[in-house]
Parts: sequence; C-alpha cells; structure tokens
Amino acid sequence: MAGSRLPRQLFLQGVAAVFLFAFASLYTQIPGLYGTEGILPARRTLRPQGKGRWQQLWEVPTLLWEAPRLGLDTAQGLELLSLLGTLLALGALLLCQLRHLLIYLLLWAAYLSACQVGQVFLYFQWDSLLLETGFLAVLVAPLRQPPKGRPAGELPHEGLPFWLVRWLLFRLMFASGVVKLTSRCPAWWGLTALTYHYETQCLPTPASWFAHHLPVWLHKLSVVATFLIEIAVPPLFFAPARRLRLAAFYAQVLLQVLIIITGNYNFFNLLTLVLTTSLLDDQHLAAQSGRSHGKKTRVSWPKALPTLLLELTVYGLLAYGTVHCFGLEVDWEEYTVHSRTTFTFHQFSQWLKMVTLPTIWLGATSLAWELLTALWRWTQVPGWLRKLLAAIQLSIFGAATVALFTISLVPYSYMEPSTHGRLWTGAHRLFGAVEHLQLANSYGLFRRMTGLGGRPEVVLEGSYDGHHWTEIEFMYKPGNVSRPPPVVAPHQPRLDWQMWFAALGPHTQSPWFTSLVLCLLQGKQPVIRLIQNDVAQYPFHKQPPTFVRAQRYKYWFSQPGEQGQWWRRQWVEEFFPPVSLGDPTLDTLLRQFGLQDKSPPRARSSSNTLAQALHWLRRQLSPLEAPTLLWGLILTVGAIRVMQALLGLRLSRPPAPAREEKHRPAAKDSGAAPAPNSSSSGSQTPRRRK
Repeated sequence: MAGSRLPRQLFLQGVAAVFLFAFASLYTQIPGLYGTEGILPARRTLRPQGKGRWQQLWEVPTLLWEAPRLGLDTAQGLELLSLLGTLLALGALLLCQLRHLLIYLLLWAAYLSACQVGQVFLYFQWDSLLLETGFLAVLVAPLRQPPKGRPAGELPHEGLPFWLVRWLLFRLMFASGVVKLTSRCPAWWGLTALTYHYETQCLPTPASWFAHHLPVWLHKLSVVATFLIEIAVPPLFFAPARRLRLAAFYAQVLLQVLIIITGNYNFFNLLTLVLTTSLLDDQHLAAQSGRSHGKKTRVSWPKALPTLLLELTVYGLLAYGTVHCFGLEVDWEEYTVHSRTTFTFHQFSQWLKMVTLPTIWLGATSLAWELLTALWRWTQVPGWLRKLLAAIQLSIFGAATVALFTISLVPYSYMEPSTHGRLWTGAHRLFGAVEHLQLANSYGLFRRMTGLGGRPEVVLEGSYDGHHWTEIEFMYKPGNVSRPPPVVAPHQPRLDWQMWFAALGPHTQSPWFTSLVLCLLQGKQPVIRLIQNDVAQYPFHKQPPTFVRAQRYKYWFSQPGEQGQWWRRQWVEEFFPPVSLGDPTLDTLLRQFGLQDKSPPRARSSSNTLAQALHWLRRQLSPLEAPTLLWGLILTVGAIRVMQALLGLRLSRPPAPAREEKHRPAAKDSGAAPAPNSSSSGSQTPRRRK
C-alpha cells in the first residue's frame, strides 16, 4: 500500500494557502463591513449576557470576547485576528517547521472567531468548508516534524485523520451533484443549466463570455459530464484499485480548473483542489516530481489481471450508465452529440433512497480498513516504550476519526430524508452538541439555476436634487455594460456577492441593504471603499448624495460582433425607493430590521499602542485593491519558494572532487595528511549504485 506522507504535506501547504487568502481578503473589508462605520458593526453581535466566561465562550466560540482586555473594540480585534491568521498561514506555507498542530489549531480558532461575528457576509458554504477542512488539518498536522530519512508510515495513526479529508471530499462532491436534481430545477433536468450559468453567476470572468457562446449541444454535454464527475465518480474515491482513485482525482481537478477559469469563486475551488490531495499517494507524487529513482517493480500478469478487469468493468459501467441515463447520440452529419435526461424525478428519488445508506456503509467499510491497517502498523512498531506511545496516539486519533465520521453522517443524510430519520440517535445527539463549532456541515452548491430570463442586477443611484440621478458603480459586479468582467479570485468581495443575492428577491429579504443605503447617505468612507477603493472614482466623493435609490435591471452577455460592449441590459422595476436622511420610510425600515444604533461605540483610549499600530498598518495598505494585495502575496510566496528550491539544490549538491595535483610528492614531503575528500582518498571510494 502506497504511503501518504507527501500528499499530507501537500494538503497542509494547501490549507495554509487557503487560510492566507481567506484572512487577507477578509482583512481588507473589515472596516466597511464590521467597523463602527460599517454596514453591520461587529460590536452589536457580542452582547455579554452575564454568564460565566467559559460558558459564554462555549456558546459563542470566538476569541473576540477578549478584545476589550487588549483595549480594542470588536472590529479592531477582528483586524488583529485576520493579521495574525495571515502571518501564521504564510509561515506554515513557507516553513515546514510551522506546519504544526498548534498552528493549524490557531488558524481554525481565528477563522471560527471571525465567522461568529461575520453575520450574513460570512454565511457562505465555502466558509463552512474551510472551517471543517481547517479542523481536519489540526488532526493531520504532526506534533513535531519527523527527521529526514524516516520511512513513511512509521506512526500507525498518520493515515486516519487524512482519510477524513477524502470522506469530506466525497460528501462535498456527491451532495453537490445530487441536490441539482433533488431541487427539481428545470435547467438542470433539461441539461440547459450551463446555457445560463456563465452569464448569471455572481462574478463572471472574461472567459465566461466566450464559454457562454459555445454551442448549446456542448453546454448540454458539459452538464452530463458534471453529473458524471459529481455523482458517479466520487464512490471511486474509496476504490481498492489505485489507478481508479487517480482517475477520480484527475476528473475532479479538471472540473475545478474549468470553474476557476470561467468564474470568480474566491478560494472555494482552490480549497476543493486541496481536498483532492487525499486521493494521491507518495508513489504518484514522487514519480511526478522526479524523486523516484528506484527501479519500477513489474507485476506479473496473474496478479495484475484482477485489477485490470475491475478497472475495465468500472469504466464500462460508467460509459454505459452515462449513455443510458442521458440518451447520448452522435449526429455524424452535424458533428454534434445529442443528450437528454431519460429518467424521471421519481426514479431518481427511488435511486437516491436506495444508494444513500450504502454510501454510508461504503465509507464505514473504508474507515474500518484504515483502522485495521493502522492496527497492523502498530504491531510492527519496535520497542515496548515506542509501542506504548504509538498505542496512545492510535487510540486518541482513532477515536477522534470515528467520532467525526459519525458526526458527519447527520448533515450528509440531509439530502435523503428517510435515511436521515433512520440514523442512530446517538449520532444526532453528538452532532447537536458540537454543531456550533461547524466540525461537519451539509453542502449542495449550485442547487438551482437563477436568472433564467436574464441576470437580475441591482444598480444603486444617488442624486442631489431627486431629479438627476447618477449610477454608483461597483468595482467588481456588473454595472457599466462596456466594462469587461474582472478577475478577482482568490479575493471574495463579500458586498458584491451579497448584492447578487439581494437581486434575486425584494430588498426586505436583505435587511443589510437598508443599512448600506444609510451609510451612503452619511458618506461613510469605509463603506465607500468597498464600492470604489479609489475614492476619487466614487461619483459622490466630495459630498454625500441627498437621495439614494436602487433599480433592478436584467443583464445579458452581448452578442459576438457588438463592439465595445460586454453586456446588454433592460430596466425591470424599482428595487428600493428614493430616500434621504430623516426620511420616514428609511427610519421605519431601520427600526423594522433592528438596525438603529441604540448604543454608540465605547470610546477607546487613543494612546493604545496596539490600536495605533493597527490604524497605521491599515493606512499603509488601504491604497491597494484587495486582488492586488492577494496577488502580491502569491508572487511573494512564489519568489521565496523558488529561492528555497535553488538554495536547497545548492546545499544538496555533493562537493566537487579536488583536482589531482601535479606535484603530489611535494605535498607528501611536507608531512601534511591528505584531506578526506582529496583525490587520493576519492579514488578508493566505491562507485555509486544507480
């Protein structure tokens, strides 16, 4: 069985990179989202209830309870946590010695603390996914880095927490595929979802425009491939044949890379790619990096034949099932492939009811095999003391792995109600006890396709007289029809994302929007920087508008040949009525949503050194746009890694043998002893084996 030391190291580096992007991206937006002049001030979320310190921390697990002890308000404490998280993640990414259990525990605790006060702007599935992955990284990370040259698999428990990463990847992908069909969305069932997706997703990229104009038959075939990769392929994550797991790995990578190219989904797809490392092994990574110098062992035909037959059977079943379920037919005259859904919703529901429980048993069987493998490795540990320590570690990590697997069954079974109801009641109680820690979550991305009749978009407008209106354009979301879609990943502009969700319904379903309007009327600089980082580009930078309103439009990608335009749009209706400061309508909405600030922020001492340092750093970084800052971090990491690689090659290169001296007798007469690496001693060195 191939080891997993290299994949685990790759996983830990990937988690550190995603935490780096998440913390740095959040840091740039804290004043406008959560500051005292922000849309939803964070200080309103932490109200001491007179409970004990530890009970309060358990019920609302955030380190920000301790911010007042440092002389900081909640938003400043959030800034400090984000900065520390960024630095810790950067260190873990660059230094092997910092990929330590305690470092990842701090990263997880810091992000969990942020999510507790993040409110609607941190309620995304990838935030939950990062928390769950981050906690698994705590278990995967070693207490100390092993010395170089130690054989892989010496510690029996090492593979157990890493198996949970594979189980998380399975839950994520399988549920994401299933919910597309259980939602009864006509676009998914009609295989036409991608004819809308590229145009209606939150933040398209320039490549989205080109992908949108691909032939319809290719869009439908791509939906079929999506269902294949998300529903049929994930069970292969637990296949006994190594090549099947590698094939599943490359299928997932292909899907995620295509999504990255055609959409700005911040760090979500990068995080999913990090999870796919659980499908790899040392042998594959060593071969890809050129580290494998040993001779390849040839497997005899009698031993390889069962595996080969299994692989051919699996590929044949996948091909037959795809053709049968989606009615694939090749039109040789038109050079197209026709596809359609050949099963009904009732048939799919019955199939889902039939396979959900077996997939749980598949996971349990795979986990049992990992436990047995770990137990066998424990029997090979030499020395009674080392065996005792290994037994303690195996017991702790084995129990944690089984407990987390049991907890995860509850959110996993949400997609099939009858299976959810038949779960062991102890699993429900265990999940309920730790649900607020987000150790296991339910997933189901792109459940329904929105904007089938055109992409809804909210456009804010301001005016000084109530008659002449000027549009307020955001940096990232669609607005100006002649501006190309930007590339902002791995940054997530959280206000732009919520503006996309707000456009899907009335403004009363997005209470924070009323607070946004109030901040624009008051001319709050932190909020304006969320819209335009260069305040000079904001149309009301000299004086706040007297009136603000919002209109709902429908946007479509422009057609090929329309020069200078990326979008077409059409006015639909008024989204938010014109209001001004003191307007009864605005005051009523603020009271209705509980957004009136009844308790002004406490005055903090201006002489606080830590607060002054945070303010100074914010002033230095504020001119940089968030994507520029994140890409600067990426380039810095890349440059440092290149330098580390070059220095590593230089240090690992053996010293050149000393040139043979022409006057050897003279050296001998001098009485000096020959150097250990001299040519005389080097000539006696045996030839290195290949």
